[in-house]
Amino acid sequence: MDQQLSGALRREPIFNVPTVVVATLAVLIIIHLMREWVLTPQQDTQVLLWFSFIPARYDAAATAGAGAIAGLGPKIWTFFSYALLHGSWMHLGLNGIWLLAFGTPVARRFGALRYLLFFALTAGAGAAAHLATQTNAYVPVIGASASISGFMAAAIRFVFQRSGPLGLIGRNDPQAYLVPALPLLAVLRDPRVLAFLAVWFGLNILFGVGSLSLDGSDQQIAWQAHIGGFLAGLLAFPLFDPVRAAPPRDGGDQVTLH
Repeated sequence: MDQQLSGALRREPIFNVPTVVVATLAVLIIIHLMREWVLTPQQDTQVLLWFSFIPARYDAAATAGAGAIAGLGPKIWTFFSYALLHGSWMHLGLNGIWLLAFGTPVARRFGALRYLLFFALTAGAGAAAHLATQTNAYVPVIGASASISGFMAAAIRFVFQRSGPLGLIGRNDPQAYLVPALPLLAVLRDPRVLAFLAVWFGLNILFGVGSLSLDGSDQQIAWQAHIGGFLAGLLAFPLFDPVRAAPPRDGGDQVTLH
């Protein structure tokens, strides 16, 4: 018995994180390593100009002499590429922690492809929300926070369910990530979800509107992008969710996958 238990423990991974989440974090780290240790300051500035999200890029008058960096290509890809860049190791570290916490349950439920598409959609929604509220701003927006906010929104649709991931402490049950999701109206009536939302929106107001910084720097927090990503994740969740609640049969709850 002791040998069997020891063998089972050896086979159980210490960090049970989906490969696609680990790969996402690795890409973010590699990009920041390249910017910090390989590129010159001038080259890094060029990276920011080409790949960060800059609202003024969409103002023809403001970018009349900007050349290629104001062309159609950057206007499209920077809606997504900005999420791969970070302002500091502190910025990347905080986003990495939240990515592991909220990206993991979403990746386990969605699978790798849906997870990546969801990451892109919520990044784009975050950029759009920032553009709508910060028209003509020249300050570059970078960071994966909008996508992570989208993962938070997606996670609250199912982690609070009975037999869901929150009941997995100390054990590993893949089926817990496939419980039927709460309908949106039910989500907004759940006291636990409302408490989470109150804290999350409160922190965004405190660190965004209040101009406070988590790392003591003078970098602004694009709270509009956070909220845009969160709302997109909350509303678009059913379009990505592979789990559907089937009509009860013989008094039991059923789940179908597609």
